[in-house]
This record gives sequence, C-alpha cells and structure tokens, in this order.
Amino acid sequence: MNRRTKTVAVAAAVLLTLGAGGIAAADDAPAPAAAQATVKEAAALTGTAKLYRPAGDDITFTFDAHLAEENRQDPTKATGTFRFSHYKGDWGGYAEVKVDCLTTGGKVAVVSGVVTKTDVKEFRKARVGVTVHDDANGDRLGYTWMTADPQKDKVPPCLSGAPFEKVEKGTGDFEVVPWEFVYPTE
Repeated sequence: MNRRTKTVAVAAAVLLTLGAGGIAAADDAPAPAAAQATVKEAAALTGTAKLYRPAGDDITFTFDAHLAEENRQDPTKATGTFRFSHYKGDWGGYAEVKVDCLTTGGKVAVVSGVVTKTDVKEFRKARVGVTVHDDANGDRLGYTWMTADPQKDKVPPCLSGAPFEKVEKGTGDFEVVPWEFVYPTE
C-alpha cells in the first residue's frame, strides 16, 4: 500500500468508527474562506448609486442585502444593510438600515429594514423600504418615506414604492440576484 492509499484507508476507518456523529461534526466545522465565497444565494441586492438631481442635491444609496439559499422560502430572513443620504449645501442627513426583508424578481429588488443609525430624528427606528430596478439603460429607484412622518406611517416588511427616481448616469452599479419562489408540491 502506498502512502496515499494508507491515508485514505485511515480516514475511511476513522469516519466509520465515529459514525454519523463524526460526520455531523465535520459538517458543523467552519468552511474554508474559498468555499464560503461560493455559497449560492437565493437573492441579493448590492451596489451604489446617486440619484439624478439637476438642482445639485447629493442623494446616494448603497446596498449590501442577501438572502441565503437555505432561507429561500422566507424573505424575512434576509440579512445585510443599506445606507442612504441626502445632502445639499449645509443641509442633509443619512440613515443606516438593518435589512429585515428582501425579495427580487428579474432585475427588480424590494428591500426593507429598520433604521439603526441616523442623524435625522424622524428616521430613528423607523422601517423603510426601497425598490431598485437594475436596468442596463439606466437604473431606477423608489422608496417608502413619501410622507412627512416615517415614524407614524409604519411601513410593513418587504414593501416599497415603484422605482420612480432616475439614477445619475455613470453611478448605478446595482446588481440584483433574482429570487425564484419554489412552489410546494402536493
């Protein structure tokens, strides 16, 4: 028996000796970094864009939202963050949001979450939603806080407005990983 054959034989013997408990423990071990990078996602929304504003407002959105394959049937198990800011001159503010839902269909994504950090009183702990259309001819974006008080007008998870805003040319680098619902069979 050569060295490699002996190593394989010893490994097989160890697995047989450990039984299913040993196999389960091996599955629980952290995957190497290269293996983690290839994990398939059920849905995702990533990227940054600046909204088109001829008056000079600087309105920027950045997304890093993901739905793991194992959570395919439950978009409320999405993870990640998104950030938006709106500045013009010495006026403006920002909000950082913890994702609580992500759905995608084709090149359209709807993401919602609760504001965790902001310098705008009305956004503190509010749930907000954003819709992104990842279009090669010009990305678009929509959002839910069209009312004067995002605290009073509660937004449910997974809800946002149509993507009515234009993204400034050259800034839209959104990437939407389409989600496909798996229908239960009887």
